[in-house]
Amino acid sequence: MAESNEDSPENPSGVPRRASRAAGTPAVIRSGKEAISAELALTIFRQMIRTRALEERSIKMSKSGEAYFWVGGPGEEAVNVALGMQVHKGQGPAYDYLHLHYRSAGTLLAMGMPMLDHVRQLAMTATDPYSRGRNFVGHYAVPAWNIPPVSSVIEIQCTMAPGTALVQKRAGGDALTVAVSGDAGTAEGDFESCLLWSSRPGNELPVLLLVTNNGFGISTTHGSQHADRRIADRAAPYHVRAETVDGTDTVAAWHGIDRAMRYVRRERKPFLLETLVGRLHGHSSSSGAQRVWDQPDCLALFEQKLIDAHATDANAVRQMWDEARKEADAAVVKATSEPKPTKEDVERDTYAPSEVDVVYPRDYTGLPRRAG
Repeated sequence: MAESNEDSPENPSGVPRRASRAAGTPAVIRSGKEAISAELALTIFRQMIRTRALEERSIKMSKSGEAYFWVGGPGEEAVNVALGMQVHKGQGPAYDYLHLHYRSAGTLLAMGMPMLDHVRQLAMTATDPYSRGRNFVGHYAVPAWNIPPVSSVIEIQCTMAPGTALVQKRAGGDALTVAVSGDAGTAEGDFESCLLWSSRPGNELPVLLLVTNNGFGISTTHGSQHADRRIADRAAPYHVRAETVDGTDTVAAWHGIDRAMRYVRRERKPFLLETLVGRLHGHSSSSGAQRVWDQPDCLALFEQKLIDAHATDANAVRQMWDEARKEADAAVVKATSEPKPTKEDVERDTYAPSEVDVVYPRDYTGLPRRAG
């Protein structure tokens, strides 16, 4: 998976890079009984740093007036990067579908999104490839990667997921559909609808419901709103396999997603994976986005694990941060110099061309309907 995207000043060739393991470093990085190779660990770590650097620069943009609103996922990097690196990327039912929410920057970066495209949407430029500057940051839409438009309306992605999963099951193969949501969104009926429609006996669907549980819904705590102690337990009435993993432990997050994906690909049945993550900057810029220091930080924890294992050192970490911050700064300089949408852009890509004479199905009167 790419270590540095096409727009990085440190990687002008655009050729994907992997972090290499220096001589004398350990072969694996362990967490309990689980382990990943040191090379993979450093690749994940670099992507996590890139994600955090982009999020922190995005918060600065919202505070300085260079952007209008910020929402993101600092504290969820271990889960988001692991998802982006393990997804089968492509277009059509032979590849995975991703129904994401607006805290998925790490997933897109790990899949190969340039930082610049994220910043363009944040700055609401006409060059924003996802919405032409007409939507909030993190509201991606990438047809080439099977990513439908992200919505501000929480949890509707969960009612879309069974549709793409049904197509995949009919098409054959091992592709799956991922629906990502936060813990507060699981209170919506859409979440239960996904569990119901993906678990019907004899008609099970290859859906991975991935919940990033940061313990808050904007300003309310999970414990004050949910009687269940584990969101994963919500799968039991539907006889859906489920698991809760520590999303602040990068090794555990990687293996949790790997296990869930392997099950769904093999069995063609749904799986509910709850990941316990931190929320390091509150809900969004609307709540100030100040650093919350009592939250667990998956990036700091993983950095310490890598240093303790002698897989990296402080100088190498500092260099990774310098590269990531330069990449983010360069993206901001570029995006803020680009044009904004004009009033003529309001209806662009919003309505079907009016000159096309489309015949619609019959309406409730039984009479044919026509466009316009």
